[in-house]
Amino acid sequence: MEMNANYTSFVAVGDSFTEGMSDLLPDGSYRGWADLLATRLAARTPGFRYANLAVRGKLIGQILDEQVDTAAAMAPDLVTLVGGLNDVLRPKCDMGRVRGLLEEAAARLAPSCGQLVLMRSPGRNGPVLDRFRPRMEELFGFVDELASRHGALVVDLYGAPVLADQRMWDVDRLHLTAEGHRRVAEAVWQTLGLAAEDDWRADLPAAVPLPWPARRTGDVRFARQYLGPWIMRRLTGRSSGDGRAPKRPELLPYDVTSGTPGVSGSPGTTETAGAPRRSEDPEQPIRGLS
Repeated sequence: MEMNANYTSFVAVGDSFTEGMSDLLPDGSYRGWADLLATRLAARTPGFRYANLAVRGKLIGQILDEQVDTAAAMAPDLVTLVGGLNDVLRPKCDMGRVRGLLEEAAARLAPSCGQLVLMRSPGRNGPVLDRFRPRMEELFGFVDELASRHGALVVDLYGAPVLADQRMWDVDRLHLTAEGHRRVAEAVWQTLGLAAEDDWRADLPAAVPLPWPARRTGDVRFARQYLGPWIMRRLTGRSSGDGRAPKRPELLPYDVTSGTPGVSGSPGTTETAGAPRRSEDPEQPIRGLS
């Protein structure tokens, strides 16, 4: 149902998911669902302002320390907060601490903005999701509790089977493709009560599996290009987000013509269907492993 909300400003808070990886643009930068959402909101609201404070690799404690107060001070109409999954997908995780930090982030943001939006993040079908599913579902259950306490909206991406389809994920296997980000933007748009453009939950066509040798080649490439660099960063205590500034650190007018308008694209592919669109950044972090 159309709620006729007039959002004049939007601040996005989070990690690589909100930064926009792996929705890669020709100039090497990342777009992502938050930019796509901002483009659509700006098209209906003159003078619309947008900031994206998200930085790849950030844990929920870093998001709280580095982004939350900045976002709250901007006092926007709309704030999206997505964090905690990088913590949950690490081998060791204090879920009590994650819940406490996420609670503090929501408590600081909710009074300072017109509408706080939280998410139950998507997960790619495969061994990573199978291994960490109990923690993820504990986190998402807590997200529902936070929304109830703070009057936030929840976008349930985890509950959409299409976003678990491996073809929605880039070759790093833990960041969405451009089509995945487009669907997330549509999901947030509809959760805000705005008129639907399409069915973001619609299934993809049936996949055509690749032969076993091609799948194993993909596994080797994944290990060399993504898993190996991630292990090295863990061993050296580094993060892919170290020293990296947000791509839109100030709440400024968003020019639709200079931004990248959201355009429906064809779904990305993985080892289960066709040749994947691969990132050219060998240091691109693995979502949850960055």
